[in-house]
Amino acid sequence: MADVELEQARAAFDRGEWDVAFENWSAADTGALTAADLEDLATTAELLGRHDETVRALQSAFLRRQQEEDPARSVTCAFRLAMTAASHGEPSMSAGWTSRAEQLVAEADGDGPERAWVALLRMFRALGSGDYAGAATAADEAAEIGHRHHDADVIAFAQCARGRLALYAGRVTEGLALLDEAMVRVLTGELSPVIAGEVYCTAIEGCQEISDLARVAEWTSALERWCAAQPGLLAFTGQCAVHRGQLMRVRGQWAAALEEFELAAERYRQVSASDAVGLAAYEAGEVHRLTGDWERADAAYQVAADHGFDPQPGLALLWSARDQPDAARGVIDRLMAQGGGPVQRCRLLPAAIEVLVAAGDVERAQEAAGELDSLATAFGCLPLEAAAAQASGTVELAAGDALGALPYLRKAHQLWTRAGSPYECARVQALMGRALAAVGDAQSSRRELEAARSTFRRLGARPAVEEIAVLLAPEDLPAGLTAREVEVLRLVATGRSNAQIATDLVLSEKTVARHLSNIFTKLDVGSRTAATAFAFTHGLV
Repeated sequence: MADVELEQARAAFDRGEWDVAFENWSAADTGALTAADLEDLATTAELLGRHDETVRALQSAFLRRQQEEDPARSVTCAFRLAMTAASHGEPSMSAGWTSRAEQLVAEADGDGPERAWVALLRMFRALGSGDYAGAATAADEAAEIGHRHHDADVIAFAQCARGRLALYAGRVTEGLALLDEAMVRVLTGELSPVIAGEVYCTAIEGCQEISDLARVAEWTSALERWCAAQPGLLAFTGQCAVHRGQLMRVRGQWAAALEEFELAAERYRQVSASDAVGLAAYEAGEVHRLTGDWERADAAYQVAADHGFDPQPGLALLWSARDQPDAARGVIDRLMAQGGGPVQRCRLLPAAIEVLVAAGDVERAQEAAGELDSLATAFGCLPLEAAAAQASGTVELAAGDALGALPYLRKAHQLWTRAGSPYECARVQALMGRALAAVGDAQSSRRELEAARSTFRRLGARPAVEEIAVLLAPEDLPAGLTAREVEVLRLVATGRSNAQIATDLVLSEKTVARHLSNIFTKLDVGSRTAATAFAFTHGLV
């Protein structure tokens, strides 16, 4: 019976049916499992999100390889144990297995491919201490060993690491080429399943960091197909959900994005990936901030921080939106002073410029916009170029040069349109509306503002809708009406019902009814028809 279970487990493993393989191996007598069986059992357990079983199987495989006097496979087991410990918040355990692998390599004769895994462990250790140069040297060494021994797993893992490090050093073309090369090895089926998943997620994350959304979309789609083809797979599905959510957020599909982030957080909890739960929470906070659900945004950023993920710069943008400019400015001052590489600056600078402009520090915002423009030129990624053009237009407008801002803003709108980001398109239209008003082109200004408002309403971006309402309202509002009441009145005048107005303005029907009651009182009218007549008489529509 045991032999049958082992054969069924091995056959299921070869077919990629991880749940069936795990069930059969778990039912078999552990003593009957070979070292290779134990390693494959560890792989199935890892892919199914069973951390404890993964560790037990790897430890047993390590001891079996030691008994067999197979240092190469012993090192591979030690590498996997170090990696799984690190990814589950066990740094001391990871350091211990790293040292064990180094010791085994030092004691071994020859120059086998296992030395590449130790080089990669040294790379991660260097990264942890901020030694990017040392990390790059170790990754280069691993890649060279992998090529020499024709080890596809080593080559792909090392090339992916080299690509990320090249991006951090600002060598974008080189970095993306290395990531592309690693991904080709995944797509051709050359890699073992765990390494394939790691390469997928590492490459997509690297492209996300530099806003190469075209690659993110292409590779996320490939990752989805890879995950779907493996029954019972849990590992890497959290990353897949996060990347889907990130793309949905950019595309304006915010409700769906929140669902993906919630799914990602649950998957991460199932595999005990605490820091990744923080990433999913941060991304959810970004959506809540844009919709104006600031309490939920604040709570999401706190969850991110609790799980070791830095909630900045999103939290600073939230504070700025909630009229806490000093708090937001303090964070941005600190982050800007910390420096960081080009990838980190790309993530920081757009938010920094927004906060600095809101705080009235136009000079520093101009400096930051210049830096962002240089990085966008070097990186050549469409959304980053759009953000740079938008930043330049924003600071020109803030400096009082509305005419000079318009070319930058038109360029930004074109680029955001190509990138498929409706929220950013509308933000730029709002800026163009302000700039056109400043140069005396009132009719064009109104068209841009109304187009922006329409998009913001569709997306559910309440703070942005309210901002546009103020810009569209006349300077001297009649009858003591507020900007929000004028906006409600305009919609009443178009024949919209309370329910439709609530949907348009992202309000509750109760709030709309309250506004309408206030309007009737201020205008001394008793019907929607009379209120509509007032709106037309006073040029509000």
